[in-house]
Amino acid sequence: MRLTVIGTGYLGATHAACMAELGHEVLGVDVEPDRIAALRSGRLPFYEPGLDELVAKHVASGRLRFTTSYEEAAAFADVHFSCVGTPQRADGDGADLRYVDAVVETLAPFLERPALVVGKSTVPVGTAARLSARLAELAPAGAAARLAWNPEFLREGYAVEDTLRPDRLVFGIDPATPETESLLREVYATPLAEGVPVVVTDFPTAELVKTAANAFLATKISFINAMAEVCEATDADVTELSRALSFDTRIGGRFLNAGVGFGGGCLPKDIRAFRARAEELGAGPALAFLGEVDAINLRRRDRVVALAEELCGDELSGCRVAVWGAAFKPESDDIRDSPALDVAARLRRRGALVSVHDPKALDNARKRHPELDYATGALEAAQDADLVVHLTEWAEYRALDPKAVAEVVATPRLIDGRNALDTTAWRAAGWTVRPLGRP
Repeated sequence: MRLTVIGTGYLGATHAACMAELGHEVLGVDVEPDRIAALRSGRLPFYEPGLDELVAKHVASGRLRFTTSYEEAAAFADVHFSCVGTPQRADGDGADLRYVDAVVETLAPFLERPALVVGKSTVPVGTAARLSARLAELAPAGAAARLAWNPEFLREGYAVEDTLRPDRLVFGIDPATPETESLLREVYATPLAEGVPVVVTDFPTAELVKTAANAFLATKISFINAMAEVCEATDADVTELSRALSFDTRIGGRFLNAGVGFGGGCLPKDIRAFRARAEELGAGPALAFLGEVDAINLRRRDRVVALAEELCGDELSGCRVAVWGAAFKPESDDIRDSPALDVAARLRRRGALVSVHDPKALDNARKRHPELDYATGALEAAQDADLVVHLTEWAEYRALDPKAVAEVVATPRLIDGRNALDTTAWRAAGWTVRPLGRP
Protein backbone atom coordinates (compact mmCIF):
# COMPACT_ATOMS: atom_id res chain seq x y z
CA MET A 1 0.00 0.00 0.00
CA ARG A 2 0.95 3.64 -0.35
CA LEU A 3 0.80 5.54 2.95
CA THR A 4 1.77 8.96 4.19
CA VAL A 5 2.87 9.77 7.72
CA ILE A 6 2.37 13.41 8.66
CA GLY A 7 4.67 14.62 11.39
CA THR A 8 8.15 13.10 11.56
CA GLY A 9 8.98 13.54 15.20
CA TYR A 10 9.45 10.59 17.52
CA LEU A 11 6.11 8.92 16.76
CA GLY A 12 5.97 9.80 13.07
CA ALA A 13 9.51 8.81 12.13
CA THR A 14 9.09 5.51 13.94
CA HIS A 15 5.73 4.79 12.33
CA ALA A 16 6.98 5.72 8.86
CA ALA A 17 10.04 3.48 9.05
CA CYS A 18 8.08 0.57 10.50
CA MET A 19 5.34 0.83 7.86
CA ALA A 20 8.09 0.64 5.23
CA GLU A 21 9.48 -2.40 7.03
CA LEU A 22 6.03 -4.00 6.78
CA GLY A 23 6.21 -3.61 3.02
CA HIS A 24 4.34 -0.39 2.34
CA GLU A 25 5.54 2.57 0.28
CA VAL A 26 5.70 5.49 2.68
CA LEU A 27 5.97 9.25 2.28
CA GLY A 28 6.84 11.17 5.44
CA VAL A 29 5.57 14.75 5.64
CA ASP A 30 6.80 17.57 7.86
CA VAL A 31 6.75 21.37 7.79
CA GLU A 32 10.37 21.63 9.01
CA PRO A 33 12.72 21.58 5.98
CA ASP A 34 15.83 20.87 8.08
CA ARG A 35 14.24 17.79 9.61
CA ILE A 36 13.15 16.54 6.19
CA ALA A 37 16.65 17.10 4.80
CA ALA A 38 18.14 15.07 7.65
CA LEU A 39 15.67 12.23 7.21
CA ARG A 40 16.28 12.14 3.46
CA SER A 41 19.91 11.45 4.23
CA GLY A 42 18.92 8.74 6.69
CA ARG A 43 19.68 10.77 9.84
CA LEU A 44 17.38 10.99 12.85
CA PRO A 45 16.95 14.09 15.03
CA PHE A 46 16.66 11.88 18.14
CA TYR A 47 17.91 8.57 19.51
CA GLU A 48 15.84 5.39 19.46
CA PRO A 49 17.53 1.97 19.40
CA GLY A 50 17.38 0.34 15.97
CA LEU A 51 15.43 3.13 14.30
CA ASP A 52 18.33 4.85 12.56
CA GLU A 53 19.24 1.60 10.79
CA LEU A 54 15.62 1.09 9.76
CA VAL A 55 15.29 4.62 8.35
CA ALA A 56 18.57 4.37 6.46
CA LYS A 57 17.62 0.96 5.08
CA HIS A 58 14.32 2.07 3.61
CA VAL A 59 15.52 5.46 2.42
CA ALA A 60 18.19 3.58 0.48
CA SER A 61 15.64 1.11 -0.90
CA GLY A 62 13.35 3.93 -2.01
CA ARG A 63 10.45 2.56 0.00
CA LEU A 64 10.64 5.52 2.40
CA ARG A 65 10.72 9.12 1.17
CA PHE A 66 10.13 12.51 2.77
CA THR A 67 8.58 15.80 1.70
CA THR A 68 7.30 19.13 2.99
CA SER A 69 4.41 19.16 0.50
CA TYR A 70 0.89 18.26 1.61
CA GLU A 71 -0.20 18.46 -2.02
CA GLU A 72 2.35 15.79 -2.92
CA ALA A 73 1.14 13.68 0.00
CA ALA A 74 -2.49 13.84 -1.15
CA ALA A 75 -1.51 12.83 -4.67
CA PHE A 76 0.75 10.01 -3.43
CA ALA A 77 -1.59 8.02 -1.17
CA ASP A 78 -5.14 7.56 0.05
CA VAL A 79 -4.25 6.57 3.63
CA HIS A 80 -2.68 9.33 5.73
CA PHE A 81 -1.44 8.83 9.30
CA SER A 82 -1.41 11.94 11.50
CA CYS A 83 1.43 11.62 14.02
CA VAL A 84 1.94 15.15 15.30
CA GLY A 85 2.46 16.15 18.92
CA THR A 86 -0.11 17.26 21.48
CA PRO A 87 1.96 19.15 24.09
CA GLN A 88 0.56 20.70 27.23
CA ARG A 89 -0.92 24.13 26.65
CA ALA A 90 1.10 27.09 27.84
CA ASP A 91 -1.93 28.56 29.60
CA GLY A 92 -3.17 25.46 31.43
CA ASP A 93 -3.13 21.70 31.78
CA GLY A 94 -5.12 20.91 28.65
CA ALA A 95 -3.66 19.52 25.42
CA ASP A 96 -2.53 21.92 22.71
CA LEU A 97 -4.28 20.64 19.59
CA ARG A 98 -2.97 23.20 17.12
CA TYR A 99 -0.78 20.65 15.32
CA VAL A 100 -3.52 18.03 15.11
CA ASP A 101 -5.92 20.63 13.75
CA ALA A 102 -3.32 21.87 11.27
CA VAL A 103 -3.00 18.43 9.69
CA VAL A 104 -6.69 18.35 8.78
CA GLU A 105 -6.83 22.03 7.84
CA THR A 106 -3.81 21.70 5.51
CA LEU A 107 -4.36 18.24 4.04
CA ALA A 108 -8.12 18.20 3.53
CA PRO A 109 -8.27 20.79 0.70
CA PHE A 110 -6.07 18.50 -1.41
CA LEU A 111 -8.20 15.36 -0.91
CA GLU A 112 -10.05 15.18 -4.21
CA ARG A 113 -10.69 11.42 -4.13
CA PRO A 114 -11.76 9.02 -1.35
CA ALA A 115 -9.18 8.99 1.43
CA LEU A 116 -8.68 7.88 5.01
CA VAL A 117 -6.96 10.06 7.61
CA VAL A 118 -5.83 8.03 10.62
CA GLY A 119 -5.07 9.86 13.85
CA LYS A 120 -2.43 8.32 16.11
CA SER A 121 -1.80 11.20 18.51
CA THR A 122 -2.97 11.22 22.12
CA VAL A 123 -5.92 13.61 22.17
CA PRO A 124 -8.77 14.64 24.50
CA VAL A 125 -11.92 12.59 24.02
CA GLY A 126 -14.19 14.27 21.51
CA THR A 127 -11.38 15.40 19.21
CA ALA A 128 -11.91 12.70 16.57
CA ALA A 129 -15.60 13.47 16.07
CA ARG A 130 -14.80 17.16 15.64
CA LEU A 131 -12.00 16.47 13.17
CA SER A 132 -14.12 14.00 11.22
CA ALA A 133 -16.73 16.68 10.57
CA ARG A 134 -14.10 19.23 9.67
CA LEU A 135 -12.41 16.82 7.28
CA ALA A 136 -15.61 16.17 5.35
CA GLU A 137 -16.35 19.89 5.30
CA LEU A 138 -12.98 20.92 3.84
CA ALA A 139 -12.17 18.04 1.48
CA PRO A 140 -13.31 18.27 -2.16
CA ALA A 141 -14.13 14.56 -1.79
CA GLY A 142 -16.65 15.44 0.94
CA ALA A 143 -17.85 12.54 3.07
CA ALA A 144 -15.56 10.20 1.08
CA ALA A 145 -12.72 11.70 3.09
CA ARG A 146 -13.02 9.65 6.26
CA LEU A 147 -11.33 9.63 9.66
CA ALA A 148 -10.22 6.83 11.96
CA TRP A 149 -8.43 6.86 15.30
CA ASN A 150 -5.63 4.36 15.88
CA PRO A 151 -3.80 5.38 19.09
CA GLU A 152 -0.15 4.55 19.53
CA PHE A 153 1.23 2.64 22.51
CA LEU A 154 4.96 3.09 22.04
CA ARG A 155 7.53 2.79 24.80
CA GLU A 156 10.61 4.89 24.21
CA GLY A 157 13.56 2.54 23.88
CA TYR A 158 11.30 -0.17 22.43
CA ALA A 159 9.40 1.81 19.81
CA VAL A 160 10.40 -0.26 16.78
CA GLU A 161 9.37 -3.53 18.43
CA ASP A 162 6.16 -1.97 19.74
CA THR A 163 5.20 -0.82 16.23
CA LEU A 164 6.11 -3.98 14.35
CA ARG A 165 4.77 -6.34 17.02
CA PRO A 166 2.28 -4.38 19.14
CA ASP A 167 0.52 -5.99 22.10
CA ARG A 168 -2.81 -4.76 20.67
CA LEU A 169 -4.27 -2.57 17.95
CA VAL A 170 -7.22 -0.25 18.49
CA PHE A 171 -9.33 0.99 15.57
CA GLY A 172 -11.73 3.81 16.35
CA ILE A 173 -14.08 4.14 13.39
CA ASP A 174 -17.35 5.74 12.42
CA PRO A 175 -20.01 2.99 12.43
CA ALA A 176 -21.36 4.49 9.20
CA THR A 177 -18.11 3.64 7.39
CA PRO A 178 -17.42 -0.08 7.99
CA GLU A 179 -15.07 -0.12 4.99
CA THR A 180 -12.61 1.81 7.17
CA GLU A 181 -11.98 -1.32 9.24
CA SER A 182 -11.09 -3.32 6.13
CA LEU A 183 -8.60 -0.69 5.05
CA LEU A 184 -6.92 -0.60 8.46
CA ARG A 185 -6.74 -4.37 8.53
CA GLU A 186 -4.96 -4.21 5.19
CA VAL A 187 -2.44 -1.71 6.57
CA TYR A 188 -1.72 -3.93 9.57
CA ALA A 189 -2.06 -7.26 7.75
CA THR A 190 1.32 -8.55 8.94
CA PRO A 191 0.93 -8.09 12.71
CA LEU A 192 -2.71 -9.22 12.51
CA ALA A 193 -1.61 -12.40 10.74
CA GLU A 194 0.80 -12.98 13.62
CA GLY A 195 -2.09 -12.95 16.08
CA VAL A 196 -2.00 -9.40 17.43
CA PRO A 197 -5.43 -8.73 18.98
CA VAL A 198 -7.49 -5.86 17.61
CA VAL A 199 -10.25 -3.86 19.27
CA VAL A 200 -12.65 -2.20 16.84
CA THR A 201 -14.63 0.49 18.57
CA ASP A 202 -16.01 4.02 18.31
CA PHE A 203 -14.12 7.31 18.34
CA PRO A 204 -14.46 8.23 22.03
CA THR A 205 -13.53 4.78 23.28
CA ALA A 206 -10.44 4.67 21.06
CA GLU A 207 -9.37 8.08 22.35
CA LEU A 208 -9.93 7.03 25.95
CA VAL A 209 -7.94 3.80 25.61
CA LYS A 210 -4.65 5.68 25.35
CA THR A 211 -5.37 8.31 27.98
CA ALA A 212 -6.74 5.68 30.38
CA ALA A 213 -3.67 3.47 29.84
CA ASN A 214 -1.31 6.34 30.62
CA ALA A 215 -3.35 7.37 33.64
CA PHE A 216 -3.27 3.82 34.99
CA LEU A 217 0.51 3.46 34.52
CA ALA A 218 1.15 6.84 36.13
CA THR A 219 -1.08 5.85 39.04
CA LYS A 220 0.76 2.58 39.54
CA ILE A 221 4.13 4.35 39.58
CA SER A 222 2.92 7.00 42.00
CA PHE A 223 1.33 4.35 44.20
CA ILE A 224 4.65 2.59 44.81
CA ASN A 225 6.34 5.96 45.30
CA ALA A 226 3.70 6.83 47.89
CA MET A 227 4.57 3.54 49.58
CA ALA A 228 8.23 4.63 49.43
CA GLU A 229 7.28 7.72 51.43
CA VAL A 230 5.65 5.50 54.05
CA CYS A 231 8.64 3.15 54.04
CA GLU A 232 11.01 6.05 54.65
CA ALA A 233 8.91 7.04 57.67
CA THR A 234 8.92 3.52 59.09
CA ASP A 235 12.35 2.11 58.10
CA ALA A 236 10.66 -0.42 55.82
CA ASP A 237 12.11 -1.46 52.46
CA VAL A 238 10.03 -0.50 49.43
CA THR A 239 11.91 -2.89 47.14
CA GLU A 240 10.93 -5.85 49.30
CA LEU A 241 7.40 -4.50 49.57
CA SER A 242 7.22 -4.21 45.79
CA ARG A 243 8.58 -7.73 45.36
CA ALA A 244 5.97 -9.14 47.71
CA LEU A 245 3.19 -7.28 45.89
CA SER A 246 4.41 -8.48 42.50
CA PHE A 247 3.54 -12.10 43.30
CA ASP A 248 -0.12 -11.13 43.49
CA THR A 249 -1.35 -11.81 39.95
CA ARG A 250 -3.97 -9.11 40.35
CA ILE A 251 -1.19 -6.52 40.80
CA GLY A 252 1.91 -7.76 38.99
CA GLY A 253 5.41 -6.35 39.24
CA ARG A 254 5.64 -4.05 36.23
CA PHE A 255 5.78 -0.32 36.99
CA LEU A 256 6.23 -1.07 40.69
CA ASN A 257 9.82 0.18 40.95
CA ALA A 258 10.01 3.05 43.40
CA GLY A 259 12.33 5.92 42.63
CA VAL A 260 12.46 9.52 41.55
CA GLY A 261 9.29 9.18 39.48
CA PHE A 262 8.15 9.34 35.87
CA GLY A 263 8.77 11.96 33.22
CA GLY A 264 8.96 12.19 29.45
CA GLY A 265 6.70 13.63 26.82
CA CYS A 266 3.65 11.45 27.57
CA LEU A 267 2.67 10.53 31.12
CA PRO A 268 2.99 13.93 32.85
CA LYS A 269 1.19 16.01 30.23
CA ASP A 270 -1.33 13.28 29.37
CA ILE A 271 -2.65 12.83 32.92
CA ARG A 272 -2.97 16.61 33.25
CA ALA A 273 -4.81 16.88 29.94
CA PHE A 274 -7.06 13.94 30.88
CA ARG A 275 -8.03 15.60 34.12
CA ALA A 276 -8.60 18.94 32.37
CA ARG A 277 -10.85 17.32 29.78
CA ALA A 278 -12.84 15.56 32.49
CA GLU A 279 -13.46 18.94 34.11
CA GLU A 280 -14.76 20.30 30.79
CA LEU A 281 -17.11 17.33 30.50
CA GLY A 282 -18.45 17.71 34.03
CA ALA A 283 -16.69 14.54 35.18
CA GLY A 284 -13.89 16.25 37.07
CA PRO A 285 -14.43 14.45 40.40
CA ALA A 286 -13.90 11.08 38.70
CA LEU A 287 -10.31 11.98 37.87
CA ALA A 288 -9.49 14.19 40.84
CA PHE A 289 -7.11 11.48 42.09
CA LEU A 290 -4.82 12.20 39.14
CA GLY A 291 -3.94 15.49 40.84
CA GLU A 292 -2.43 13.53 43.72
CA VAL A 293 -0.75 11.11 41.29
CA ASP A 294 0.98 14.13 39.77
CA ALA A 295 1.81 15.61 43.17
CA ILE A 296 3.36 12.35 44.46
CA ASN A 297 5.48 12.18 41.35
CA LEU A 298 6.83 15.69 41.80
CA ARG A 299 7.47 15.14 45.52
CA ARG A 300 10.01 12.44 44.74
CA ARG A 301 12.19 15.07 43.09
CA ASP A 302 11.91 17.18 46.23
CA ARG A 303 12.98 14.15 48.24
CA VAL A 304 16.18 13.68 46.24
CA VAL A 305 17.12 17.34 46.70
CA ALA A 306 16.42 17.09 50.44
CA LEU A 307 18.57 13.95 50.70
CA ALA A 308 21.38 15.65 48.81
CA GLU A 309 21.25 18.59 51.19
CA GLU A 310 21.30 16.25 54.17
CA LEU A 311 24.30 14.30 52.89
CA CYS A 312 26.20 17.51 52.10
CA GLY A 313 25.87 18.73 55.69
CA ASP A 314 22.69 20.74 55.18
CA GLU A 315 24.51 23.09 52.82
CA LEU A 316 24.54 22.50 49.09
CA SER A 317 26.37 25.70 48.22
CA GLY A 318 29.82 24.74 46.94
CA CYS A 319 29.09 21.00 47.20
CA ARG A 320 30.34 19.09 44.14
CA VAL A 321 27.58 16.79 42.87
CA ALA A 322 27.81 14.26 40.06
CA VAL A 323 24.45 13.48 38.45
CA TRP A 324 24.31 10.26 36.48
CA GLY A 325 21.49 10.59 33.97
CA ALA A 326 19.75 13.37 32.04
CA ALA A 327 17.22 11.48 29.92
CA PHE A 328 13.90 10.67 31.54
CA LYS A 329 14.55 6.95 30.97
CA PRO A 330 17.35 4.75 29.62
CA GLU A 331 17.71 3.97 25.89
CA SER A 332 16.46 7.44 25.03
CA ASP A 333 17.80 10.96 24.59
CA ASP A 334 14.44 12.47 25.56
CA ILE A 335 14.76 15.08 28.32
CA ARG A 336 11.14 16.27 28.31
CA ASP A 337 10.01 16.62 31.93
CA SER A 338 13.01 14.51 32.94
CA PRO A 339 13.23 13.98 36.71
CA ALA A 340 17.00 13.58 36.40
CA LEU A 341 17.61 16.87 34.64
CA ASP A 342 15.09 18.68 36.84
CA VAL A 343 16.87 17.52 39.98
CA ALA A 344 20.25 18.50 38.52
CA ALA A 345 18.95 22.00 37.79
CA ARG A 346 17.44 22.33 41.27
CA LEU A 347 20.73 21.33 42.89
CA ARG A 348 22.52 23.94 40.77
CA ARG A 349 20.05 26.62 41.88
CA ARG A 350 20.80 25.69 45.51
CA GLY A 351 24.47 26.48 44.87
CA ALA A 352 25.84 23.00 44.16
CA LEU A 353 28.52 22.53 41.52
CA VAL A 354 26.80 19.98 39.30
CA SER A 355 28.39 17.78 36.66
CA VAL A 356 25.97 15.71 34.55
CA HIS A 357 26.63 12.62 32.48
CA ASP A 358 24.27 10.71 30.20
CA PRO A 359 25.17 8.25 27.41
CA LYS A 360 22.79 9.79 24.86
CA ALA A 361 21.07 12.95 26.12
CA LEU A 362 23.94 15.39 26.71
CA ASP A 363 23.36 17.50 23.61
CA ASN A 364 19.68 17.95 24.44
CA ALA A 365 20.49 18.63 28.09
CA ARG A 366 23.03 21.33 27.20
CA LYS A 367 20.43 23.16 25.13
CA ARG A 368 17.87 23.04 27.94
CA HIS A 369 20.23 23.77 30.84
CA PRO A 370 23.44 25.43 29.63
CA GLU A 371 24.22 26.52 33.19
CA LEU A 372 25.11 22.95 34.19
CA ASP A 373 28.49 21.30 33.63
CA TYR A 374 28.57 18.17 31.50
CA ALA A 375 30.96 15.24 31.39
CA THR A 376 31.64 12.70 28.66
CA GLY A 377 31.90 9.80 31.10
CA ALA A 378 30.46 8.70 34.43
CA LEU A 379 33.87 8.72 36.11
CA GLU A 380 34.65 12.15 34.71
CA ALA A 381 31.42 13.48 36.18
CA ALA A 382 32.32 11.92 39.54
CA GLN A 383 35.81 13.40 39.67
CA ASP A 384 36.30 15.09 43.10
CA ALA A 385 32.55 14.84 43.79
CA ASP A 386 31.22 15.16 47.33
CA LEU A 387 28.06 13.30 46.27
CA VAL A 388 26.97 11.08 43.38
CA VAL A 389 23.28 11.03 42.45
CA HIS A 390 22.06 8.18 40.22
CA LEU A 391 18.86 9.25 38.42
CA THR A 392 18.55 7.40 35.09
CA GLU A 393 18.98 3.64 35.21
CA TRP A 394 21.36 3.15 32.27
CA ALA A 395 22.99 -0.28 32.22
CA GLU A 396 26.46 1.26 32.17
CA TYR A 397 25.92 2.78 35.61
CA ARG A 398 24.96 -0.59 37.03
CA ALA A 399 28.15 -2.04 35.51
CA LEU A 400 30.45 0.44 37.24
CA ASP A 401 32.92 -0.85 39.84
CA PRO A 402 32.13 0.92 43.14
CA LYS A 403 35.81 0.72 44.15
CA ALA A 404 36.92 2.39 40.93
CA VAL A 405 34.41 5.19 41.42
CA ALA A 406 35.51 5.60 45.04
CA GLU A 407 39.03 6.32 43.85
CA VAL A 408 38.00 9.44 41.92
CA VAL A 409 35.43 11.06 44.26
CA ALA A 410 36.24 13.34 47.16
CA THR A 411 33.73 11.61 49.43
CA PRO A 412 32.02 8.24 48.68
CA ARG A 413 28.38 9.23 49.14
CA LEU A 414 25.62 8.04 46.81
CA ILE A 415 21.91 8.62 46.33
CA ASP A 416 20.32 5.86 44.26
CA GLY A 417 17.26 7.59 42.88
CA ARG A 418 16.21 4.54 40.88
CA ASN A 419 16.90 1.70 43.32
CA ALA A 420 18.80 0.05 40.50
CA LEU A 421 22.32 -0.25 41.93
CA ASP A 422 23.66 -3.06 44.12
CA THR A 423 23.66 -1.22 47.42
CA THR A 424 25.40 -4.11 49.19
CA ALA A 425 28.36 -3.93 46.80
CA TRP A 426 28.58 -0.16 47.01
CA ARG A 427 28.46 -0.16 50.80
CA ALA A 428 31.10 -2.90 50.92
CA ALA A 429 33.32 -0.59 48.87
CA GLY A 430 33.03 2.08 51.56
CA TRP A 431 30.14 4.10 50.20
CA THR A 432 27.39 5.77 52.21
CA VAL A 433 24.32 4.87 50.13
CA ARG A 434 20.87 6.40 50.42
CA PRO A 435 18.33 4.67 48.18
CA LEU A 436 14.76 5.96 47.96
CA GLY A 437 12.22 4.19 50.17
CA ARG A 438 14.76 1.91 51.84
CA PRO A 439 16.53 1.93 55.20
